[in-house]
Amino acid sequence: MCNQRSFSELEYMVKKRLTRREKFLNEMESIIPWSRLLSAIEPYYPTSGRVGRQPIGLSKMFRIHCMQNWFNYSDRQMEDALYEIESIRRFSGFSSVLDTLPDETTILNFRHLLEEHKLTEEILTTINVYLKEQGLKENGVRSCNPAFDCNFTVLN
Repeated sequence: MCNQRSFSELEYMVKKRLTRREKFLNEMESIIPWSRLLSAIEPYYPTSGRVGRQPIGLSKMFRIHCMQNWFNYSDRQMEDALYEIESIRRFSGFSSVLDTLPDETTILNFRHLLEEHKLTEEILTTINVYLKEQGLKENGVRSCNPAFDCNFTVLN
């Protein structure tokens, strides 16, 4: 498929202002240590090259997982948001609805993978250490969810 931009992508690029959601996602893009977090999850994530449907990229799935918790979406709501909301789709790393977007079961399975390997706690610890190293927040990030489902809340 060619890399030519669609009319909707061109229109999105020249819009007049950013929404609150886009501002929040831009901030998260800059303060979350994505590479550190992905390297913690990578040993447990399935790789491509196996028989059957190939897994969606780890970075995309992790970003979806984070947004699902930030915006308090169910698996089904997150799937719908990927189709309906351009800023969420772009933050996840998908360029259009024509890309293969994950369904609610794929989103659920990713969360279960994190829970099974107790990675949500490691993710929170990594974020707190990183924020303190950068001097961004004294108190770091905490989880509002007792199950440590990666529900990031930046504290003042």
